[in-house]
Amino acid sequence: MTRLLFFAIVLLGTPSLLAAQDNEAFQRRLEASRKTEVWEPVPPVVTPGLWTLPPSDAIVLFDGSGLDQWESVDGGPAPWQVTEGVLVVKAGTGDIQTRMAFGDVQLHIEWKTPVDTAGREGQARGNSGVFLMGLYEVQVLDSYRNRTYSNGQAGAIYKQHIPLVNACRPPGEWQSYDIIFTAPRFGADGSVEQPAFFTVFHNGVLIHNHVEVKGPTVWIGEPKYAPHPDKLPLRLQDHGNPVAYRNIWIRPLSGN
Repeated sequence: MTRLLFFAIVLLGTPSLLAAQDNEAFQRRLEASRKTEVWEPVPPVVTPGLWTLPPSDAIVLFDGSGLDQWESVDGGPAPWQVTEGVLVVKAGTGDIQTRMAFGDVQLHIEWKTPVDTAGREGQARGNSGVFLMGLYEVQVLDSYRNRTYSNGQAGAIYKQHIPLVNACRPPGEWQSYDIIFTAPRFGADGSVEQPAFFTVFHNGVLIHNHVEVKGPTVWIGEPKYAPHPDKLPLRLQDHGNPVAYRNIWIRPLSGN
């Protein structure tokens, strides 16, 4: 009887024990991520401007009519929702990426964070991301009167470059990024011949002026380059928030 009772206690206790271990592991990762958070300086707030339409030579990636240009990063059709011409993150379905691959580009993308911010702050408000080549992230976040670490707020080259200013509109209003991205170049031996660079406008306001990227943007640790193809898909992040996107177009540059 004693032995059976012991095994019953062990079996019943296992789920809670595993949950505790998972939580401890997450807390360790969270503490590790905080080592690369930069909270000062805080970018000053400015008032943003208006939109632009696609130029004649742009590749339209989303115009509200469907997701033919997109797929799940795990393969198969893109699982996000298209409602009334707007692309919305479907939480828990994973990131999506373009079927086409790109190198140097000019990218225009419009996004909107949820109006309901009750109980949410910091990184939990309207979190998503635009990953050039699937590796180099411009952060999407509701940074309108919402304090978080400066190198993780809206417009940040995540954990690498703080935006020059905070040009965020209020939650529920459409915003835009216009991004000039220069892809990195690698030698035959895998060495970095030229790093990646970003120039970014947020709502028409310059927030990064040809800043050098030190490697793929990462949550924990320091960035470090590893050789990869000259062209890779553009990726949009599912971070569990119903962020909306529209009017996405791209122009390959330098023959890439």
